[in-house]
Amino acid sequence: MGVFVLFNVAQGLVAVATGWRVGLRRARQKDCNDGGLRLGGAGNAERAVRLMRAAAALWLLGIVVLLMPSTSAQAGRVEEYRAKANFLAAFPNFIDWPEEAFPSEQAPFLLCVFGDFPFGTSLTEMTRGVSIRGRRIEVRWVHKDQDLRACHILFMSRSQVKSYGKILKAVQGASVLTVGESPEFLDSGGAINFIYDADRLQFEVNMAAANDARLRISSNMLALARHVVTKAKGEAAKS
Repeated sequence: MGVFVLFNVAQGLVAVATGWRVGLRRARQKDCNDGGLRLGGAGNAERAVRLMRAAAALWLLGIVVLLMPSTSAQAGRVEEYRAKANFLAAFPNFIDWPEEAFPSEQAPFLLCVFGDFPFGTSLTEMTRGVSIRGRRIEVRWVHKDQDLRACHILFMSRSQVKSYGKILKAVQGASVLTVGESPEFLDSGGAINFIYDADRLQFEVNMAAANDARLRISSNMLALARHVVTKAKGEAAKS
């Protein structure tokens, strides 16, 4: 339980630092509008908050790695999806969505699951009380194609492998981070795919898909990825 407490504390630190940074930006804008000359102090404060947020985010990455279990015959399906829930809950801290991806300033951050829902209560537990840039996280199990474009993160279970092309086409042009769990996912145009290697849960990133969705992924998150595909299908290059 101590590890999960640390995870929640790290999430909280990132949220606090983000809130302070937003407040400083608003104060700085007000100074500009008022013709004030107090920008130096605000700039220094904003740099300090930026460093705090980066440090908190790096700590959160460390906690996520700590929460990744070594999968074995004993660990089984429950541990596999608890690890995936840990990652899905942490991803929003390292990705920037465009403002137009949200219908209002109060709109929640939607973390959606399409297909089988093997997470049990893990995903809800990991996101309970968590906010991303002032937006609460709401977990949804979507059933209809027309609901997919409202999602900010869309996890497609392996039960939908035959429908990957159709689902990805449905969210094309929307700022949706698509996440899958089968070898075909990135080649189908998905952005992030969960994989197992050496009995450990890892992930790979398709930068072309992320760029098409107008999402900016932190270099800290990319450093944690097993593979980063930097070009679209047909000109694939991996790092």
